[in-house]
Amino acid sequence: MTPISRVYMLDFLMKLLNTPSPSGYCERIVSIVRDEAASLGFKAERTPKGCLLITVPGRDPEPLGISAHVDTLGAMVRAIKPGGTIRFTPVGGYMMQSVENEYCRIFTRDGREYEGTVLPVKPSVHVYGDAREMKREEANMEIRIDEKVSGKDDVLALGINVGDFIAWEPRARSFENGYVKSRHLDDKASVAAVFGLLRWLRESETVPARTLKIFITVYEEVGHGASYLPPDIHELIAVDMGAMGDDLSCTELDVSICAKDSSGPYDYEMTSRLIELAKREGIKYAIDIYPQYGSDASAALRGGSNIRAALIGPGVHASHGMERTHIQAIAGTATLLAAYVTQSQSY
Repeated sequence: MTPISRVYMLDFLMKLLNTPSPSGYCERIVSIVRDEAASLGFKAERTPKGCLLITVPGRDPEPLGISAHVDTLGAMVRAIKPGGTIRFTPVGGYMMQSVENEYCRIFTRDGREYEGTVLPVKPSVHVYGDAREMKREEANMEIRIDEKVSGKDDVLALGINVGDFIAWEPRARSFENGYVKSRHLDDKASVAAVFGLLRWLRESETVPARTLKIFITVYEEVGHGASYLPPDIHELIAVDMGAMGDDLSCTELDVSICAKDSSGPYDYEMTSRLIELAKREGIKYAIDIYPQYGSDASAALRGGSNIRAALIGPGVHASHGMERTHIQAIAGTATLLAAYVTQSQSY
């Protein structure tokens, strides 16, 4: 198989990582993804929910679904405190310790944007004797705004109000040795792999065995990203990051093939076929079980979709924290997708 461009995937990944997109605030990033699909010559349309559906005609019109999500962890303004700081409510599931001292951006509904810093309400050991022991939970965290504010009215005058979205600074970095570290590699690394597949299909003039319906979702981190799928999709590959740690075998160099997560076992035949193809293509892979994990396929199944589903993706360390992966895992994911979409077998 002709190699899929790692340079292209890495460049597109960095663009995605540096575009803020907490769940529910994805208009900007969906426009970027739609424009990229169009530049590759593929039809892309928005769903009423705000997801993006990219169609790639195949030899057989019976579609194969592929999903990945561009939404990320983030927050919303819950309240403006009397002293002029912001109390926030999480969007998605993460440890409060993972965002402590992080820079962030606040987006008002009239289009203004401000910077801030996430801090515990007792932010200094020089002042508070129990600063180290204080539990890091929502009630004990706040955002200091980088503007001249001393009270609630000053914050309101900036246009900041309850319900405004907050995005964490990604701090994206890539290295010559192939490592990429950033927030939100979940799931932008997978989106980059899917677009690596699309670019390869276009440049190699390869027609997939079946029509592809690629679903880019915007609410995965809050549990209902692909809860609706077009009814003609009966088979879905969710592309999402593979977790690392404890008794898991996945590394940052591997393609994760998930056999089971919180929604139960994935389809036996699809998963077995993906393992066979990984072996055939010489792709470094790991088979794991993620009991604390859900995917777009989980949402589709729980939403009542009558589908077979499988889950693959690049291995990511420190998921939902300061994440890291390797271009080998992203390229391996794209290559495995290419092998699957060009084989004619369906179930």
